[in-house]
Amino acid sequence: MSLLTNWFVFILGEKIILRLCPTEEETVELLSKVLNGNKLASEALAKVVHQDVTLTDPTLDSVEINIPQDILGIWVDPIDSTYQYIKGSTDIKSNEGIFPSGLQCVTILIGVYDLHTGVPLMGVINQPFVSQDLTTLRWQGRCYWGLSYLGTNVHSLQRAGPAGSSGEPRAAGGAGPEAGQPRGLSAVISTSEAATVKAAVGRVCGERVFPAAGAGYKGLCVVQGLADVYIFSEDTTFKWDCCAAHAILRAMGGGVADLQGCLRAGPGAGLEPPQLRYHAANRGAAGAERWANKGGLLAYRSRERLDAFLGLLIPSLAAVGTPT
Repeated sequence: MSLLTNWFVFILGEKIILRLCPTEEETVELLSKVLNGNKLASEALAKVVHQDVTLTDPTLDSVEINIPQDILGIWVDPIDSTYQYIKGSTDIKSNEGIFPSGLQCVTILIGVYDLHTGVPLMGVINQPFVSQDLTTLRWQGRCYWGLSYLGTNVHSLQRAGPAGSSGEPRAAGGAGPEAGQPRGLSAVISTSEAATVKAAVGRVCGERVFPAAGAGYKGLCVVQGLADVYIFSEDTTFKWDCCAAHAILRAMGGGVADLQGCLRAGPGAGLEPPQLRYHAANRGAAGAERWANKGGLLAYRSRERLDAFLGLLIPSLAAVGTPT
């Protein structure tokens, strides 16, 4: 959902390029053409895009860092999990904090990467529909960010206190219901994952396999510590789906790796898992496929938990007849 156009062609052949105009009044006039003369909606939208927004964060404010702008590339997905956004379900129950579907799975993704190396440097995930006030029916959202550049690693979850004290979920590998009892491995997977891979992951994680909508949301579940890994074996995710989460996870000591590369290398090989890169298109591909994650993906927050997962997954895939 990242390959967007900012121009519209109407029935009479008029082509309108949508842009931010110098003044709010000019933007209203332009939006009115696109919105078929709906001035009320045009004024509301223009007011939002022209307002000055000041964002402060104590963690980020304490960091002094200078990144050259000319090395930066950006992947943006303005609405990830579009179907869930259109459907608008608000009554979906979570399973250990993970929503299989519903508005909670909708995210806005902004990932910044190094144009020369493809390494993710900064990421922002906005989850606009976190909780709903049942009286006003208004939603509250939450924003997560991370920065990893030349040894500086900071992220928005650093300001959280002990697990659960600031409303953040507990880490997947943390303490279970009884003190001192660590939980088993857990994975969040796509609802469209191949049956054999689902079976193999089920052998590894038991009942702690959580299907969920939205690549961005599944990456966020790993960022939040709700699942140890997000695994997807197909090639139907794209660079804009995972760059933001990758940057945040990198700041936390994790990453997003090429799944096929991980399976070939095996766990504990002493090498860095083959990280996804965001600057180079797939050779011989056209359109959006140029930016597909052809080897699948494996997102993780802890290298130790990743190695444990891979150590069990590889024989499990063999047991269910899936080549690695």
